[in-house]
Amino acid sequence: MKRSKFWILMLVPTFALVFFVNLYPLVRGGVISFQRLTVFNLNNPRFVGWNNYRTILNDPAFPRLLWNTFVWIACSVAFQFLFGLILALLLAKPFFGRGLYMGLVFYPWALSGFAIGLLWSWLLNGQFGIVNDVLIRLGLLKTPIGFLSDERFAMFSVILVNVWYGIPFFAIMLLAAIQSIPSELYEAAQIDGAGFFRKLFSVTLPYIRPTIYSTVLLRIIWVMNFPDIIYGMTRGGPAGATNILSVQMINIVYYRNNFGLASALGMIITAILTIFAVIYLTLLERGEFEL
Repeated sequence: MKRSKFWILMLVPTFALVFFVNLYPLVRGGVISFQRLTVFNLNNPRFVGWNNYRTILNDPAFPRLLWNTFVWIACSVAFQFLFGLILALLLAKPFFGRGLYMGLVFYPWALSGFAIGLLWSWLLNGQFGIVNDVLIRLGLLKTPIGFLSDERFAMFSVILVNVWYGIPFFAIMLLAAIQSIPSELYEAAQIDGAGFFRKLFSVTLPYIRPTIYSTVLLRIIWVMNFPDIIYGMTRGGPAGATNILSVQMINIVYYRNNFGLASALGMIITAILTIFAVIYLTLLERGEFEL
C-alpha cells in the first residue's frame, strides 16, 4: 500500500506539468471562446454563448479561409514530402563531405519561421527584391513581379517558401528510417534483378511506411498551426489571398483585440484537426490506403 502511494506521489509532478502546460490552456481557451473578452473588459468578461462561433461561421470570408488553409496544407506537405524523400534517398549513401552537406541542407529547419518569413518578404519584394532583379538580369522578366502584392502569385510564393523550409524535416525523418533498412533486402532485390524504382516501391517505401504515416500526420498538424511564414511575409494579404485560419486568429487578436472571437476560431481549428486525425488513424488501422 505504501509502495503504491509512493508511485502515485512520484507521478504527481508529471500530471501537474501536463495539466498546466497542455490541458489548462485548452480548457481556458474553451471558456474564453464563449465570452466577450476584449482589451476593454479584461476584468469583466461577459458570457455570450455561441455568438463567437456564429460570428466566425457566418463570416462571408470563412469559406475562403477554409479553402486557403486546404491549399496551404495540401501543396506544402505534398511537395515537402516529395523533395524530402528525394533528398533522403540522395543522402542515404555515404560520399565525401556528406556531413557538411547535410548541415547546410538541414540548417533552415533550425531557423525561426517568422524570421524566414521576413527574410523572404525582402527577397521577393516587388520593388527592390533581389529575386526580381536576378530574373530581369537573366532576361526571364521584363518588369518586376509583385510576388507578395499580386493575388495571382501571393499564395504560390508563401507555399514555395514553406516547402523550402519544411523539406529538411521530412529528409531527416525519412533518412533515419531508410538507414534502418537491412542491407540484405537490397542484396536480395539486386540478385532478383530489381532496378532502382523496383527497389524503391518494393523495399524502401513499404519498409519506411510507418515513418511516412506518422510524419505526414505530424506535418499536416504543424503546417495548419504554422502562421509564422505567412504572417512574416504577407499577414494574410493581399486582399485575403494568403489568409488561413491560424493567421486569421492572430489578426483578430492584433487588429480587433477580441480574444473571445480568436479563442472560438482556435477551438474550431482544434476540432478540425481532431476530426482529421481520428479519420486518418482509423483509415490507417483499416488499411484503407497503403503505399
